[in-house]
Amino acid sequence: MSSNTFNLMLKSGSIIPLDGAWGTELNRYGLPTGAVPEAWNLEQPASVAEVPRSYAEAGAKIVLTNTFGGNRFKLAKSGLDAKSAEINLAGARISKAAVGPDVLVFGSVGPSGEFLEPLGTISAADMQAAFCNQVEALVAGGVDGIVVETMTDLEEALCALRAAKSVQPSLPVAVTLTYDKGLHGYATMMGVTPRQAAGQLEAEGADIIGTNCGNGIENMIEIIRELAACTTRPLWAKPNAGLPQLVLGKTVFPATPADMAAQVPALITAGARFVGGCCGTTPAHINAIAEVCLHSSNPDSTI
Repeated sequence: MSSNTFNLMLKSGSIIPLDGAWGTELNRYGLPTGAVPEAWNLEQPASVAEVPRSYAEAGAKIVLTNTFGGNRFKLAKSGLDAKSAEINLAGARISKAAVGPDVLVFGSVGPSGEFLEPLGTISAADMQAAFCNQVEALVAGGVDGIVVETMTDLEEALCALRAAKSVQPSLPVAVTLTYDKGLHGYATMMGVTPRQAAGQLEAEGADIIGTNCGNGIENMIEIIRELAACTTRPLWAKPNAGLPQLVLGKTVFPATPADMAAQVPALITAGARFVGGCCGTTPAHINAIAEVCLHSSNPDSTI
């Protein structure tokens, strides 16, 4: 694990560019609509490797793994729960082998697709155990950190955070939630506000706190500003390429690389230290974002 590299990143004060969307990129490399992305770690590893490789070449300094739905609860819906460890191990190894030593790999841990008790039937202990199994495989595959992402239930996010810290206490862990804007401000679909999330995540030892998906960069600037007001942890932001639109029967994300890059300075001013993209973003988006991050970190640099 490159913990020294991560610590140097933090101490440098630089703005760290992250990778972009995975699902749409895998589709571009041939993943059929409706297929299980994580299964490609075993079936089409060379195609999966193109995603982190292209983002690293675009300037990302942290890339993820193709393991967003790699927990056993989510994989069980496709009959792949018995292969959870194998899928996560392969996902970590694919991303690690695809990038150079100066690019870190964070294992992606997404929602289980289940509800915790009493709303659902899964106990917190079982949820944490499932995430432990996933994180153990990611760590065995050599990841440099974990990102618990696209969460809406704070208790589930905490289960994943606790799992990661119990498996490898020194492993950096980022936790991001997805917020919607309502009449009373921002909250997840489960009613969690940025202030509530930041307070509990910091108390439980999250190294990075943030938000991803669900919003274009304009709304994400507001969310990051709220988070910055109530936590001292570095902040992680991965906005979508605008809000999705239906064009000729296809979902498209309208924000161009230039559109997003133009607003990255405001996102950084709001408090973001780690900046990338989510749905609809491509290596071209990340390249544009990375150039702004470089200039923000080194104002005398030539873009």
